[in-house]
Amino acid sequence: MDPQKILNLLPFAPPFLFVEELQEITEDGVRGSHTFDPESFFYKGHFKDYPLTPGVILTECMGQIGVVCLGIFLLRDEDFNDCAVSLSSTSIDFFLPVFPGEKVEVISEKIYFRFNKLKCAVKMLNGEGKLVCRGEISGMIGKR
Repeated sequence: MDPQKILNLLPFAPPFLFVEELQEITEDGVRGSHTFDPESFFYKGHFKDYPLTPGVILTECMGQIGVVCLGIFLLRDEDFNDCAVSLSSTSIDFFLPVFPGEKVEVISEKIYFRFNKLKCAVKMLNGEGKLVCRGEISGMIGKR
């Protein structure tokens, strides 16, 4: 499946779309990127004099790239007009901040996919290739 087709099937839209590009996608994982817009709503209050990307947004970015995009690829023979996606669990460790305007890369490796539950080991790197955060994310993907 073409990466652009996967992006078109994502159930997200700005300002809550955190996937810009998919560089690689296989049965075993995905690698994609996103640049955080300095004008995003969450920077206005997190933190007021020193804006940082909230951890929940970093987790969402890893979930969108690492679980949802991979899930769409794995279910490429399904009719996505009737599919739903839901997060079921996360365990993420954070190491470095992500600032407004910063580009990140997400790398996800499938741990398992069975009974429409996808569990992945995910990590996020900043533009210098340094580890921002890593952990595991699980989600359910299937018919509504």
